[in-house]
Amino acid sequence: MDLRDYQQTAYQNTMTAFRDNQAALVVLATGLGKTVIASHIAKDFVGSGRVMLLAHREELITQGKNTLHRVTGIEGEIEMADNWASQSTLFGGSHIVVSTIQTQIAGRDGGRMTRFDPNDFSLLIVDEAHHATATSYRKVINHYKQNDDLRILGLTATPDRADEQALGQIFETVPFEFDISDGIANGWLVPVTQQAVYVEGLDFSNIRTTAGDLNGKDLAAVLEFEENLHGMTTPILDLCGDRKTLIFTATVAQAERMAEILNRHKTDSAEYVCGTTPKEYRRQLFKRYAEGDFQYLVNVGVATEGFDEPGIECIVMAAPTKSRARFAQRLGRGTRPLTGAVDGIDNAEDRKRAIAESDKPCMYVLDFVGNAGRHKLIHPADILGGKYADEIVELANRNMEREGKPADIATELQQAEREWERRLRDKREAEKRRQLKLTSRYTTSSINPFDVLDIVPCREPNWHKGRMPTEGQLGCLEKFGVPIPEDLSFLHASQLIERLINRSKERLCTFKQAKLLDRFGYDGSTLTFQKAGELITRIAQNNWKRPKDD
Repeated sequence: MDLRDYQQTAYQNTMTAFRDNQAALVVLATGLGKTVIASHIAKDFVGSGRVMLLAHREELITQGKNTLHRVTGIEGEIEMADNWASQSTLFGGSHIVVSTIQTQIAGRDGGRMTRFDPNDFSLLIVDEAHHATATSYRKVINHYKQNDDLRILGLTATPDRADEQALGQIFETVPFEFDISDGIANGWLVPVTQQAVYVEGLDFSNIRTTAGDLNGKDLAAVLEFEENLHGMTTPILDLCGDRKTLIFTATVAQAERMAEILNRHKTDSAEYVCGTTPKEYRRQLFKRYAEGDFQYLVNVGVATEGFDEPGIECIVMAAPTKSRARFAQRLGRGTRPLTGAVDGIDNAEDRKRAIAESDKPCMYVLDFVGNAGRHKLIHPADILGGKYADEIVELANRNMEREGKPADIATELQQAEREWERRLRDKREAEKRRQLKLTSRYTTSSINPFDVLDIVPCREPNWHKGRMPTEGQLGCLEKFGVPIPEDLSFLHASQLIERLINRSKERLCTFKQAKLLDRFGYDGSTLTFQKAGELITRIAQNNWKRPKDD
């Protein structure tokens, strides 16, 4: 299994990080091959000890074992329920063990993990590592960390922001991040089109918050109400068309009734699945769904992690949540392109063109909204806009909800960013005009490079906070003539450098030109190199004063 370009970068960055760190976290959006990267890393570690993959669902265990086998050529052993892996490799035991977290802590005297000597292992892989903040995970990780030479690799899609700081206490470094917006921009995932649908009866304002999310009992009372069920089901029938659709609900009763209503209008079009659905029946149901036997799969917390069906064209969010991780897992079920659509294509633009010309040019999200009250509910833009400032994401969400029509989320975020930057620019320009009334020459004792370039600092995940710019970054900024703010971080230095390089390619004015024009009350951020030079010449010829005709 050859690595894609970003997978190769993730592999190299992680191996480098392991030289000085015991635990590293790789953040990669759903559908981009986290386990493939982990398997290539595992291949480098099996020579010095055993490798264990930890997950929390049976589907992830099976998939992980198969991928590890394809990459390493080693047939792993499963430690789960009635399956018992060899305690060591002395008598022919495999160098790879795949186990569930539940199995590791099960049993007496510390759990089944005590069967294994931590010193036998060289690598511990924690799949869906956003769960690693839980007590059960910490207990297992600490058991294997008794081996000082062990390396720990965490894999996650989009962690909940509330978990970021806690994850930073488990994983010392994040050597690679590639989120859903990166996947779309590089042609590895399909674009996402959102349709916000307001349902008058959906009122979440009085729902309590329990363990960081909406209280299940309170939510059930709202979502299982007959009028609300029809208020959501009717738009599904009208707007999803003939698309293969995956519906997320909050309760079994909601799922059962929604499937019933869908079948009432469209015979044999819907099935529902939940945690109590027998495993064999569930497998057959997923198989029939993949083969197109029915259109709507209504599920309650089942078709998330480990459920891969590239043919899904529409995701329906019929269960609100305050959890970014949970929402990202749902969204990721539909972002894979059709099988083979982008394989073997090296160029991002060509991949995006291939997706656009395929039978699945985008993924359609039906997002039901109501009165959220004090709650900050998660919407698609919150996931695709992970690198944007919170204010920009909120603006994009408001715009899409107000317009009430299908919208490409990436485009909406870009437009919201431009609108937000325009507001900040207008505010700064007003302040400059006010200052110019007091003095003929506008000066400032401190220069904010983000203001000069008219950009909004991106959101900084908690695990990046405190990470200082590298010598290479500082040298690059100095070459561009950028003054280094005392509180500049690694991530914001990266953002500045990326913008400066792009400005150079677009033949816009240099930072020094923009900074100089800024002193005289001009917005140099949008001027070309030539136009800025002409304007500076005019100022110089006017004895370094702003020309009155401006």
